[in-house]
Amino acid sequence: MKPEERLVSLLAGKGMKIAAAESCTGGMISQMITSVSGASAVFECGICSYSNAVKMKVLGVPEETIALHTELSLQTAEAMALGAAALSGADIGVSTTGVAGPTGGTAENPVGTVYIAVTCRGRTFSEKKNFNEDKTADRDTIRRRCSEYVLQKAAEIAESYYSDN
Repeated sequence: MKPEERLVSLLAGKGMKIAAAESCTGGMISQMITSVSGASAVFECGICSYSNAVKMKVLGVPEETIALHTELSLQTAEAMALGAAALSGADIGVSTTGVAGPTGGTAENPVGTVYIAVTCRGRTFSEKKNFNEDKTADRDTIRRRCSEYVLQKAAEIAESYYSDN
């Protein structure tokens, strides 16, 4: 089963909703979720927040967060996920912000580096991950690997929320 199919089925079975705030994945997470029949029962919204202005104005990422930590940080990813969930009323918010390449990489954030966050009813998981460790992935491959990973994490976190409560 594809990660998006598993997630939609899981959320539908639990009566949960999800929202996405995407920067480097450019709407791919939203596209993958909505490609699944029945997604309308669980998908609230997807916000493609490529610019910092949209991260702040629409998602409520504090200007200080970007000034202190930059848009490529766990703090920004967490604020984006929380903002998507709050804006939509969804149980789960997911976010991505990173460098899909092939340009834009730095020593600290080489091409393929993505900061992801998943928030579920007051609990937030975030992680810095490189989806191009082998240095052979193109832009679309990085975006797809990241999107699939975020969908898997969202499903794991939704399952764990219910097993803990």
